[in-house]
Amino acid sequence: MKIGIVDVGGGLRGIYAAGVLDYCLDQGIRFDIGIGVSAGSANIISFIAGQARRNYPFYVKYPFRKEYMSAGNLLRKGSYLDLDYIYGTLSVTGGENPLDYERFLADPMWFLAVATDARTGLPKYFTKSDIPKDDYSVLKASSAIPGVCRPYRVNGVPYFDGALGDTIPIEKAFQWGCDKVVLLLTKPRDVLRTPDKDRKLAQLIQPRYPRAAEKMRQRADSYNRGVALAKEYEAQGRVLIVAPDDTCGVDTLKKDKTALHKLYKKGYADGPLIQAFIGAAGESGGPETP
Repeated sequence: MKIGIVDVGGGLRGIYAAGVLDYCLDQGIRFDIGIGVSAGSANIISFIAGQARRNYPFYVKYPFRKEYMSAGNLLRKGSYLDLDYIYGTLSVTGGENPLDYERFLADPMWFLAVATDARTGLPKYFTKSDIPKDDYSVLKASSAIPGVCRPYRVNGVPYFDGALGDTIPIEKAFQWGCDKVVLLLTKPRDVLRTPDKDRKLAQLIQPRYPRAAEKMRQRADSYNRGVALAKEYEAQGRVLIVAPDDTCGVDTLKKDKTALHKLYKKGYADGPLIQAFIGAAGESGGPETP
């Protein structure tokens, strides 16, 4: 039986999923396939590398640096988030928080990072083979929020956030042979996404990337349909939705250390749901959470 895990991202709300994944690492819970969207791709890649708590400072420490996210970045580079700082300076060999690339590459778990071709609005699924050591352009492409970041180019192709092309890629997990899928959401499962913010961001990219802009306008509907489909699969016993009961006031780019830590703890506390779903038997009493 193949078990997959899908992390749909959500900016700084992704710390919830980071908490869930840290619980899984502590308890020795593993998966056959991991699919990450936006910040979810960074969460999943650290999980595959076996680096518990590596992602925690990317949510509660680094975002408070102007190099990470700031109006200055927007003025100088055209992107509020400096993806090169996040996935380059901090994450490469010799950086402050490097990815254990060798361990990531050697682990048998399959990896997909979802990005969206800015020209067509279609999803692109990157695999391990698309990620050279110390070149995490794939993660940058998957996390390039329209209107907040310029599209990020990989092999000359401009990409936006993966959530435009495949908001909740559980069908992709089944296509890759999964029998069961764990879906990590970063907002309550019954909270519908509204289109107002997406429409405003879509207007910013409309002149140059009209097809991606249209996908941005459709994102709320895509998300809501994806969650509804996941609930249908859940009723069949094929999907487990793991989601916070509330976001503790955390939003996509809202920086609040106390709230972020609370949301992380919620994720960690919800980890046992996965253990029960896949029938894993991990030992209790793993390392302490931050």
